[in-house]
Amino acid sequence: MADLSTSVAGIRLENPLMLASGILDENGYTMLDVIANGAAAVVTKSIGLEERNGYSAPIIVEYGDSLINAVGLSNPGIDNFADEIRIAKKAGRPVIGSIFASDAESFTKLGMKMQEYGCDAVELNLSCPHVKGFGLEVGSDPDLVEEIVTELKSKIKVPVFAKLSPNVSDMIEIAKAAEKADAYVLINTVKAMKIDIRARSPILTNVYGGLSGPAIKPVGIRYVYEVKKETGKEIIGVGGITTYEDAIEYIMAGASAVQIGTALYTKGKSIFRDVASKMNTFMDDEGFSRIQDMVGVAIR
Repeated sequence: MADLSTSVAGIRLENPLMLASGILDENGYTMLDVIANGAAAVVTKSIGLEERNGYSAPIIVEYGDSLINAVGLSNPGIDNFADEIRIAKKAGRPVIGSIFASDAESFTKLGMKMQEYGCDAVELNLSCPHVKGFGLEVGSDPDLVEEIVTELKSKIKVPVFAKLSPNVSDMIEIAKAAEKADAYVLINTVKAMKIDIRARSPILTNVYGGLSGPAIKPVGIRYVYEVKKETGKEIIGVGGITTYEDAIEYIMAGASAVQIGTALYTKGKSIFRDVASKMNTFMDDEGFSRIQDMVGVAIR
């Protein structure tokens, strides 16, 4: 039987499947439930310095098996999230704290809090495409990205992951600006919209949202491949993973682990065990004894 364990930035994972930020991660008990269903690690929803209500409905629209969302970074604020981390940590699996802010000082405050609460790593949301002043607007500025990563790395001991956006003109430039991060998370959602042709109006209240799910997988694969080839840095792949083939494709493109999010809407929490089991069978059939043997094998 193949060994599904892997590691990212020194964090050991029992299998390469993680819960992506933004689904079933709003409280400690939902994260425990996801872990109980086979996730090797969980990423919290993105947390800011202050409570934020987000946008009014509609905030999600279906697009085939994919979704376009504009939730608006709703969250309880960092000072109200300590208990959720504490609860999630009871499972004994890695918990990664996702944070968002508009400047290096605020990111550093948030990262220090996440470390204090017991997070095993911090994921920087530098890529949300639908909230002004945060996410993509921050993550598309290479100088600001470098400042954020450098300052936070100087203040905390746990690994820092930089979640980057596909909605930039030069992903490699942004990745190099974030080179002091311990790993990259690629990719966040693709800026998108959908129009109600009867109402003659955009469906989402915010007009624009982030496209996630199978529709963006080829984009994610491309960026993982290019960034791994250019930088050699560890990568966590995310975007459109619904099957074991998808997960393996990301790994062969250069990812050491992957995150699953939108597929939980269509396939439920059992997706983690299902994908892991079928990955194991594939690896046995193809002669791969461990995950590391597959990482980046497709790179030319």
